[in-house]
Amino acid sequence: MSDWMIYSIGFLAQLLFSGRTIYQWLSSEKAKKVIAPKFFWQVSLFASFLLFVYGYFRNDFSIMLGQSITYFIYIRNIQLEGLWHKFPKPSRLFLYIFPFLIVWYYYNNHQMDIANLLNNQAISKPLLILGIAGQLLFTFRFIYQWIYSEKRKFSSLPKGFWLISLLGSSLIFTYGIIRSDPVLIAGHVFGIVVYIRNLKILRHAH
Repeated sequence: MSDWMIYSIGFLAQLLFSGRTIYQWLSSEKAKKVIAPKFFWQVSLFASFLLFVYGYFRNDFSIMLGQSITYFIYIRNIQLEGLWHKFPKPSRLFLYIFPFLIVWYYYNNHQMDIANLLNNQAISKPLLILGIAGQLLFTFRFIYQWIYSEKRKFSSLPKGFWLISLLGSSLIFTYGIIRSDPVLIAGHVFGIVVYIRNLKILRHAH
């Protein structure tokens, strides 16, 4: 696949992530409190899949790792919002198994090599560690959000979510600059602004 096609997938994913973030931000500004719109989770699920595909074609283990975890958390939030049953059954099954099918297909066609992902010559070991640390922290925000929402039986975006988002996004932004990855840079420079704004909304709400 050509570079422009790979970058197009990445930028489309980041455009969707940014769009859902803008929607959440504007909804929160209007409500004078931080809220988690239902639309947020549906767009997140599709964007997460696209970014996983982008990470694969870029041979970037840190991106794939982060998206493989959050993908299913997005599905769970859609379930908590009571929207999952509205998806046709074939679509639900497809969404559940598709990430596994991709891994299985590439592995059995000898196109996926974990060793190559972890030993990409374009990414030094310290840089890979920075990328993985950023992605893990960025992913942990949704694990935190998931546990928080499960306890309350509805989808919510608490203060801790935004604090972790800000720190994780800053690390990934730094990783993107060092690796000269325009997709990561574009996606996270905007996100950082929105995370700070949500923290300010939360502070004023209390």
